Amino acid sequence: MLALRGLSHRYSDSSRLVFPDFAAHDEQAVLLRGPSGSGKSTLIALAAGLFDVQQGSLCLAGRELAGMPRTARDAWRAATLGVVPQRLHLSASLSVRDNLALAYLSVGVPVDRARVDELLAALGLVGVERHKPGALSVGQAQRVALARALARRPAVLLVDEPTGNLDDRAAADVLSLLVDAAQRNRAMLVIATHDRRVADAMPGAASLNL
Repeated sequence: MLALRGLSHRYSDSSRLVFPDFAAHDEQAVLLRGPSGSGKSTLIALAAGLFDVQQGSLCLAGRELAGMPRTARDAWRAATLGVVPQRLHLSASLSVRDNLALAYLSVGVPVDRARVDELLAALGLVGVERHKPGALSVGQAQRVALARALARRPAVLLVDEPTGNLDDRAAADVLSLLVDAAQRNRAMLVIATHDRRVADAMPGAASLNL
């Protein structure tokens, strides 16, 4: 589940974000909604264990992140989460296939080549697996980032602004992929967005308005 209680975050410039209390159950899609600057990306970073929980409680996938040491958070993130950042952070020097392999190599485990092949097929990337990110369309690059996030079968998918730069058709395709991938992998899907099209496409999702 995802649960927030008394959660806030202060930046080094003394600006402070206060998040509303909230709870959603496992395998339920959650939309983090609000305008730019409302704290959506900060909350994604807190949920991913990239920022320390300074005040309050944040529980995700059965773990309380407040007070968890950084090394423990890193291990938990690698084992539990798939993260698709707003800036996809694909390695420009590596092929699509090798970008997926990084999901394993970065945590020191053997590459599951059968899983990589499965994801390439499921996300329509067969035929471009030897291409580098610079040769891909925006939609293809997002599919690679999603495949990388799914590689180790995460319990939770955290996705930051997946449709902001896409036209209506591409946005609908990406949202369909996200929902289908989460359902197939029985993962909780958490999307940070200011795009009304996301809410319209996912009427059953819980919303946290920031």
